[in-house]
Amino acid sequence: MSFDPVFTFGTIAAAALIGLGVSNAIDGTPSRFRVPPAAAELVTLKPGSFEHPQPGEFLRDNHPVPTPMTKETIHTPLEIMKFQVTASDYDRCVSDGACKPADSLLVGNVPVTGVSFLDAQAYANWLSAKTGETWRLPTDVEWAYAAGERFRADIEAGDGDPADPARRWLTQYRNESALGRKADPEPRPLGAFGANSKGVADIAGNVWEWTSTCYAHVTIAGDRIAGSLSNCGVHVVEGFHRTYMSNFIRDGKSGGCAVGTPPDNLGFRLVHERGGFLRAAVRRLGLT
Repeated sequence: MSFDPVFTFGTIAAAALIGLGVSNAIDGTPSRFRVPPAAAELVTLKPGSFEHPQPGEFLRDNHPVPTPMTKETIHTPLEIMKFQVTASDYDRCVSDGACKPADSLLVGNVPVTGVSFLDAQAYANWLSAKTGETWRLPTDVEWAYAAGERFRADIEAGDGDPADPARRWLTQYRNESALGRKADPEPRPLGAFGANSKGVADIAGNVWEWTSTCYAHVTIAGDRIAGSLSNCGVHVVEGFHRTYMSNFIRDGKSGGCAVGTPPDNLGFRLVHERGGFLRAAVRRLGLT
């Protein structure tokens, strides 16, 4: 009898699903839990390299300097949600008791907003547990790669006079004002801002998005980095341009202090890692 690796793997996978009590799979998704619509529609990006301005604050001789550029590489296919997680998606996690209610009052087919970094993490953990797959927030590099031509880095003041912070702040304000962003605080339904050249929808629209990248305070000496200090109480936020946001820890019992509530224009989308469900199922049955 010949050995058919495809049939054998399919048989093992089916046995794994049956052993986990989820034999009625539809489109590869266990019948006990259909992933939310925003999670079900993914965009797969091919590996590639690109020049990327680094996130964080960069100082030379204690004065701000322009962000350095580095070549970044996405080594494996990147699967990212086409749309942001919606208010109705997030409500499923709230109903399960795994997520705190969002601070916004939005419902339905609009991006969930008013969620802290920890809220976004809780949703990713809940979705991972429900599906057996791995879902997580994108890094700054992954988000920028997915945003493509819509990515805009930090609003900087340019070279200017490093010894005159007031002048730098005014220059930075003028640079941001010149971008012509109109006030549009109310999140719109999915697809309202169209898709970019990579097929990712609503990216850099009117909803900002959490990433998993921590804020960094970097000291430069000459042409090299002399020191770097990460602050993971603040994370990179992407949208109309890149900026930084406190995690908004609202529960003192978790070890953090209350620092207000998350903005009503800040949401998130997740990255999906391939093959997690079948691997988890096979491991559960001791087949590896």
